[in-house]
Amino acid sequence: MPRAVGRVVIEDVRPTVDAGAFPAKAATGLPLQVSATVFADGHDLLLAWVRHGPPRREATPPASRPPAGWREVPMTAAANDRFATSVLPTRVGPWSFEVVAVVDEYGSWLRDLRLRADAGQDLALEFEEGALMAERRAARAGTGAADRRSLTGLAQSLRAGEAADVLVSTAGKPAAVALMQRTADRAVAATVGPFPLWVDRELGARSAWYEFFPRSERTAKARSGTLRSARARLPGIAQMGFDIVYLAPIHPIGVAHRKGPNNNLTTAPGDPGSPWAIGSKDGGHTAIHPDLGTIDDFDLFVKAARGAGLEVALDYALQCSPDHPWVTEHPDWFRHRPDGSIRYAENPPKRYQDIYPIDFDSGDRVALWEALYDVLAYWISHGVRVFRVDNPHTKPFAFWHWLIERVHRDHPDVLFLAEAFTAPATAKRLAKLGFTQSYTYFTWRNTKYELAEYLTELSSTGMVDYFRPNFWVNTPDILHAFLQRGGPPAFRLRLILAALTGPSWGMYSGYELFENTAVREGSEEYLNSEKYQLRSRDWNDPRSLAPMIAQVNGIRRRHAEAIALLRTLHVHHVNSDHMLCVSRMSDDGSDVLLVIVNLDPYSAHEGTTWLDLAALGIPGSAPFTAHDELTDATYTWWGPSNYVRLDPAVQPAHVLHLRAQQ
Repeated sequence: MPRAVGRVVIEDVRPTVDAGAFPAKAATGLPLQVSATVFADGHDLLLAWVRHGPPRREATPPASRPPAGWREVPMTAAANDRFATSVLPTRVGPWSFEVVAVVDEYGSWLRDLRLRADAGQDLALEFEEGALMAERRAARAGTGAADRRSLTGLAQSLRAGEAADVLVSTAGKPAAVALMQRTADRAVAATVGPFPLWVDRELGARSAWYEFFPRSERTAKARSGTLRSARARLPGIAQMGFDIVYLAPIHPIGVAHRKGPNNNLTTAPGDPGSPWAIGSKDGGHTAIHPDLGTIDDFDLFVKAARGAGLEVALDYALQCSPDHPWVTEHPDWFRHRPDGSIRYAENPPKRYQDIYPIDFDSGDRVALWEALYDVLAYWISHGVRVFRVDNPHTKPFAFWHWLIERVHRDHPDVLFLAEAFTAPATAKRLAKLGFTQSYTYFTWRNTKYELAEYLTELSSTGMVDYFRPNFWVNTPDILHAFLQRGGPPAFRLRLILAALTGPSWGMYSGYELFENTAVREGSEEYLNSEKYQLRSRDWNDPRSLAPMIAQVNGIRRRHAEAIALLRTLHVHHVNSDHMLCVSRMSDDGSDVLLVIVNLDPYSAHEGTTWLDLAALGIPGSAPFTAHDELTDATYTWWGPSNYVRLDPAVQPAHVLHLRAQQ
């Protein structure tokens, strides 16, 4: 005898990563959209729900109510059999969800009832069918007493002998529809899941980073800045509106093969060397460079940062100078050449003679991996909850999977930023393995076509379920030719692009002072790079970009949800090859930003937008207000077509808060 099966099919559930092999990403305080294709044979309407909560191994039986700690949210039907809703995970750490769907017996009956009424048909038997449906649900085991009374009352109302139009109205009342949806028979409902999620605190989904070298923050006549003197820089960073202050490595620096200014192979007395050449006789990855101070000084720095509203991020660079204690204590943690020497790091044509890479496949791998975990554990014990990971794509995937999972077991609030300038597949894999955010190719996307294509890829493909881009305008290693040649207008427009089209963005110190001199033509390396020498800067320079940075970060905070939700980003048409038009929007559509940027730092350009008003939730039949949050000017726009003109010497962009007029 054929087995009775449900009629509903659930497919293409989002957000999922490789069919649930890896967790999709979510964040507390931010709506997570869950969607699925839900369909069945015939023409009946369907009901679908998302159930979510702490992880479980197996799905809850569809007929059951959600288990303790789980919540159920109804999904809404959209086009092409897609159903969607938004959920709010309530805690940091592992989470999961499932989708349940069933034929909407009552909704289908009510739809047909109205069609029959419009056709003037006799509805007596139809009302009786509705009454019987309500009675069956009232008699079902598990129906609550209150719902049983309401169901019985509905059945009686449908048999009341009132005029047909009155009974149709009674059947369609919102309370009656909600009652019948709530008591739908789930005995043969379809369910898929549970699917894993990883929930970060909101800083993982939306943050602004500022990178600097504490050793450059010197007091008068001091040879090197210290963690104590660097504390004086924190208020200025906070005033610019940053969330995270990221320190270049603060560990002892090796002497062997130390690099001189501009990556020179020869050094002079007093040359500080590269902070990424980690380790000396003074210690390794859990030590602080003596010139910077002590662990007590570091603890005070972290405390001062928190007092300023900042979190401290440390560089997690898994490499050693030839003087690192591990080189002599654990020589088997490094790969040796046939002559017994250790090969230094290379990224042809770049050569890093002052750095030894670690051999993750060492025969002593267990002890090595434990030691690398201990490094993180040490800094976590000193209040660090954010790590920028140097070149993770050059280390095994298995190591990162093990390490991040282990850290998150005890410290789910820890965030990891992957500095993975690598092939797309590798960068994506690292994100799937648990990296919270990822560096991107934003620096090398400068034309309208490049930016529009990249933003669309990040926001409209499966990447949005697990890959959180962080747009850096510069780094100690990257000074793009666009900034070298474009002058202050280039710095301003790239700031706006990074901060307002990406959920997270970052800048390396000196950007606010328009530092743009390369070591040579065709190079992206800074002249007199701070990686190899100390720099002195006048943070009070009146030409500084700091006020504009504070203004833009203020916009990010006022429109936090719209900026954080990359999936709501939409690229709109503007008929100029030099202009990019992008909207950012909150989950419910109540907060809409329109960012229009002149991408040419040399010349003014004008154009006409053609906005997708339906995507923005703005009616095309009435005027709407466009308030520019950069200039405080307010415009009245009407319809999709609107004229804009931007002169980079005056204003590189419009950042328009769109609101329908009352």
